Amino acid sequence: MSSNKIFIRLLSTFIALLLTGILAFAALVLYFLPQLPATEDIMQIQLSVPLRIYAANSELIAEYGEKRRLPITIKDTPQNLLNAILASEDANFYHHSGVSFTGILRAILANFRSGEHGQGASTITMQVARNYFLTREKTYTRKFKEVLLAFKLEKQLEKQQILELYVNKIFLGHRAYGFGSAAQVYYGKPLSELELAQLAMLAGLPKAPSSNNPISNPVRALKRRNYVLGRMLKLDYITQYQYENALIRPVTAKRHATKPDIHAPYIAEMVRDYMVENYGEEETYSAGYNVYTTINADFQRAANQALFSGLVTYDERHGFRGAIGHATVDISSDKDSLNQQLSKYHSVGELVPAIVLGTKNDVITAYTKQEEIVEIEKANYSWARKYKDANTLGSKP
Repeated sequence: MSSNKIFIRLLSTFIALLLTGILAFAALVLYFLPQLPATEDIMQIQLSVPLRIYAANSELIAEYGEKRRLPITIKDTPQNLLNAILASEDANFYHHSGVSFTGILRAILANFRSGEHGQGASTITMQVARNYFLTREKTYTRKFKEVLLAFKLEKQLEKQQILELYVNKIFLGHRAYGFGSAAQVYYGKPLSELELAQLAMLAGLPKAPSSNNPISNPVRALKRRNYVLGRMLKLDYITQYQYENALIRPVTAKRHATKPDIHAPYIAEMVRDYMVENYGEEETYSAGYNVYTTINADFQRAANQALFSGLVTYDERHGFRGAIGHATVDISSDKDSLNQQLSKYHSVGELVPAIVLGTKNDVITAYTKQEEIVEIEKANYSWARKYKDANTLGSKP
């Protein structure tokens, strides 16, 4: 057989395979397209935002909802955070059409070698598609849908809109959804008050919010943060000075619960019951309702303080009733074990549960539920005579 015939046969085979592949791809597209969300669904994306209850002057009384989220606009998002996200998640975000084919090919080869579906190679657009509309199952079918939906999102939304959806939706650990909420959960501050090292820490969470978590795994989180900073330097998002200055910052994250501005739990519960009865649980806890009550915050504080002062005076007059529980810990115990022991006890207003770690020279050392170690001088507990009955106290300490 001549070389020309061999070439023609090989070329024909190649063309046939290519056409078969194109037809198969087209068939898959036609099969999966009807399963994708409609255009109007994409344009009317709703975030799941908790119920918040306020006093008449807009001070927070309570928050109810499974997910903690504080939606922010893209223009209110710090540029350093956006740059950190792009550096760690999708450096070519503004230059691709929603999909990185080289990244997908690299992931397929890595998964083929390992025999597992471990690598993802998702762009920011693909992550938005998955987080809003698809499941997180690791299958090639879901990945194909993700690719198609990413193309659809890129056609119908601006890049800034896609990035804003990502910033507000992504899960970042400890019930925090979106970077606005994560800033409050990990640092107790709004995003605008965070420094570069803290923003880089948050930007490192989407890849693995549990294993890269600065609270549960600070060593690995620090490594991930420094990787993000290195990527920002490489892409000229920050200067060498900014990089070195951020690199030496310690891990300062700790869990910050939602703190109401005013203590009025009975009012909050009345409002919650009303909302659930009239709107149902799902809508109440996810539709982002803000309920403003007629409660006067100043009057409520005065009432709380009067009650608190009266109860403290009563306690001091009647003596110490003894410990409410016992814990097998000491001054060398780590925070995790102390927090676990205190988890079943709740703060009541300004009364905070604490574990006595030891006593020395009439000074009591205790660990509080606010994760602080305090020392109580004798002058501050001299009232705590042993309570025997309603009319009898023990000797002074």
